Amino acid sequence: MGALREPAGAATGHGHGHGHGHGVSAATDRRWLTFALVLISAFMVAEFVIGLVAGSLALLSDSAHMLTDAAAIVLALIAIRLAARPATGGYTYGLRRIEILSAQANGITLLLLAVWFGYEGISRLVDPPQVEGGLVLITALVGIVVNLAATWCISRANRTSLNVEGAFQHILNDLFAFVATAIAGVVLVTTGFTRADAIAALVVAALMVKAGWGLVRESGRIFLEAAPRGTDPEALGAELVAIPGVAEVHDLHLWEITSGEAALSAHVLVLHDEDCHRVQSDIEEVLRSRHGLRHTTLQVDHENGAHDESDHCEEAHGPAHRPVPTGQGEGTG
Repeated sequence: MGALREPAGAATGHGHGHGHGHGVSAATDRRWLTFALVLISAFMVAEFVIGLVAGSLALLSDSAHMLTDAAAIVLALIAIRLAARPATGGYTYGLRRIEILSAQANGITLLLLAVWFGYEGISRLVDPPQVEGGLVLITALVGIVVNLAATWCISRANRTSLNVEGAFQHILNDLFAFVATAIAGVVLVTTGFTRADAIAALVVAALMVKAGWGLVRESGRIFLEAAPRGTDPEALGAELVAIPGVAEVHDLHLWEITSGEAALSAHVLVLHDEDCHRVQSDIEEVLRSRHGLRHTTLQVDHENGAHDESDHCEEAHGPAHRPVPTGQGEGTG
């Protein structure tokens, strides 16, 4: 980003607030994710073999889903290690967005698997094969226990990270899938209705679509540098301009560096008789205490510089936030 050049004689202040802390350390995240990976990997192999023996698409789809679970956890572990590296060279934010790449890969994988299992499920509804219901039921019940344990492990990690959340969604969806498979096993054992296995596989596919689309959508928002969900930049600008001493706020940008870590930059004009440094401190306190924004970059100038900056700010920097006189309502220019 090129440097902004202030007019001669203008009082300026540039504030940078940085905060990089997550409630749970990266080492703790890695430990819990590793526990979940061991559980998932061991059961995945057993389920695949049993699925082949039983001829169950539901079990085979579950085992394939568990393979993506394991891959998701491995990606998450790699991303956590890379993201922890300090910023060097051209990577001024470090490699923290590796976590978002990992989450997006997990989401896309879920969507692709959903298409395949949906196709196979529909094919088996038309021409259902024989399925060993007893093996399906027993394996599904064990799978519920294993996935409950794995889900609990990942829930202990830092789920504000979209990377960890991606792995968590994989495991959680697999848990729901095993519940559907167990129900299909009960139906197979009690009624011999072989299409129940295909129906369970279609339920798994629907769950994959829901979780996969959610991960792709959220990671896409971060890559497009959208404001954090639930935060309105216009309302935030109006809030800042209401701080005593602020004449105008423009060129305001709000985005996420990675999940749970937002950043803000803005150009602030201060009334000519106010202290720039005090106003800047007040703004940073509002951003930190009310909105949790600890990574901020503020250019602070007096309203009337040597070249009358206030006359040109809107043309040069786009829409600006200005105080509204009492009795004329609220709004932004």
